[in-house]
Amino acid sequence: MKHAPTWLAAIFTAAFLHSAAGADIHSALDTAFAPDGKTLAVTDATTPALVLIDPAAPAVLRTIKLTGAPAGLIWAADGKHVFVAESGAASIAELDPATGAVTRRLSTGRYPHGLAVATRRKLLLAADWGLDKLTVIDLATGATTANISVGRQPTAVAVTPDESLALVSNLIPATAATAPDTASEVSVIDLQTLQAKPPIRLPLGSTNTHGIVISGDGHTAYVVHTLGRFNLPTTQLDRGWVNTNAMSIIDIPSAKITATVLLDQVMDGAADPWGIALDPSGLRLFISLSGVHQLAVIDLERLPEILKESPELLVNDLAALYRHNLIRRIDLTAQGPRGVAASPDGKRVAIAGYFSGNVVLSDLNGANPAALPLGPQPPPDLVRQGEAIFHDAGHCFQRWLSCATCHPGARTDGLNWDLLNDGLGNPKNTRSMLYSDRTPPVMSLGVRSTMADAVQAGFVHILFTEPKPQDLLAVNTYLKSLQPVVSPYRKPDGTLTDAAQRGEKIFNTPQVGCFQCHPSPLFTDLHMYNIGTTVSFDQGATRFDTSSLLELWRSPPYLHDGGATTLRQVLVERNRGDKHGETSKLTPAQLDDLIAYLLSL
Repeated sequence: MKHAPTWLAAIFTAAFLHSAAGADIHSALDTAFAPDGKTLAVTDATTPALVLIDPAAPAVLRTIKLTGAPAGLIWAADGKHVFVAESGAASIAELDPATGAVTRRLSTGRYPHGLAVATRRKLLLAADWGLDKLTVIDLATGATTANISVGRQPTAVAVTPDESLALVSNLIPATAATAPDTASEVSVIDLQTLQAKPPIRLPLGSTNTHGIVISGDGHTAYVVHTLGRFNLPTTQLDRGWVNTNAMSIIDIPSAKITATVLLDQVMDGAADPWGIALDPSGLRLFISLSGVHQLAVIDLERLPEILKESPELLVNDLAALYRHNLIRRIDLTAQGPRGVAASPDGKRVAIAGYFSGNVVLSDLNGANPAALPLGPQPPPDLVRQGEAIFHDAGHCFQRWLSCATCHPGARTDGLNWDLLNDGLGNPKNTRSMLYSDRTPPVMSLGVRSTMADAVQAGFVHILFTEPKPQDLLAVNTYLKSLQPVVSPYRKPDGTLTDAAQRGEKIFNTPQVGCFQCHPSPLFTDLHMYNIGTTVSFDQGATRFDTSSLLELWRSPPYLHDGGATTLRQVLVERNRGDKHGETSKLTPAQLDDLIAYLLSL
């Protein structure tokens, strides 16, 4: 049971979408101006390619094909090279923008994401999204000099101007969902010692943490994320009851949060903030609001005015930025905007439109926009339509959230939610939607018989909207298209490591019994069991749906209550009486091997 050929192809099937006609669909993801401002680099996630643009014209200069899905972009300080993370291909491409040639490929973990350069130290920093590490590469030799553990699913990296520190934003919490302070965090790396310092925990319920940027004086960092109000039942959406969208301000010298400000308005959410960029003058901050197709422009010069009042209260103040006229939200022709960049001369801002496949160039006030397509954009098929709806907060009452807010990548946000599917007062951990059409029933208590039932209920009871039949068809088609991607814990060729091969034998040993409830290929028998994991909030429920084990490496925290952050906790601390497989007699080495196999699925 190696799965290598199928799984090795799955990442490309999932990442490189095509229309029904077979033409490439373009998806602009990241933007970055060259140091002289004369060239704009834009990554096209689904072609996949790097597109070089003359921003003055504007016009496409060159399109350079890549071998993996681009997931990070940075220019060298001299402008002679541009680096692109090739997720799924375990490499970072170093490109010559003048010729379009790949001058070399630097080896990384399987899923490199956000990139940063420490020029004077001659280091390239890459967020290893799959293995939860920061990879440090010596640019002179191309060798990896360190792999530093960070938070869960690192997405973006920023370096202080003096190159003393790197800050890493991490997509979802690394804590148990039951922890009183569960939230994603910003990792802090000392670039002199290449050691991690204590992380900076974002406010309670922070998740979907994407862009991070550091001020020119190196004193302040800004990071965007969502704020799940998971400790409230999902009975309404008004006034940010369930979800708000935020920017946290970090004082770098003290490594503390100065304040968290909300980007929403009182009756209009700013769903899914994604990219963030600073005006070179330091007077403006630009944030792409991906779920509502807008650009937020924040007045940094006057922001300290409200920070002097009661900064600890801003996290719950929906009107603060608007009351002081510190934010403007500008509608874009870019659909699903993600990456955003300001030009070095302070004249332009570039915003990547993921679903529209274009880049929008405007002045720093968001005026005089010009939209440039990355290439001919064919009509989207049902999969693409469903993916766009899944990420669009326009299908939600007052635009507070999209489906992707709680299911980034159609997987999990790492939080517990008290949904009304199974009554009030019994929160459950968010589940991945991978293969949910093939593994009924749906939800931990099996309260929805099919995925289609759960999707319709999600629109009505979570987004508080009545979905159109064609929208339901599209979203269900998108979810059915999801495929497991290759585990980063496998060998480069996609096969099992020696430890995982030993673990596979343990998994299939009758004396341990894992395979009996988790048989291949879905790794679930579709039944419900009492495995002794009931907690106080479960209100008498004892039997829970057997989850698929596919992609365990990217779906913590584990169990229906999100109470285990590691598989070792699942197999040892949460397996009293061996109800969840007879693991108590396994040696530490055998447990290590079993975990290695589970992480390879």
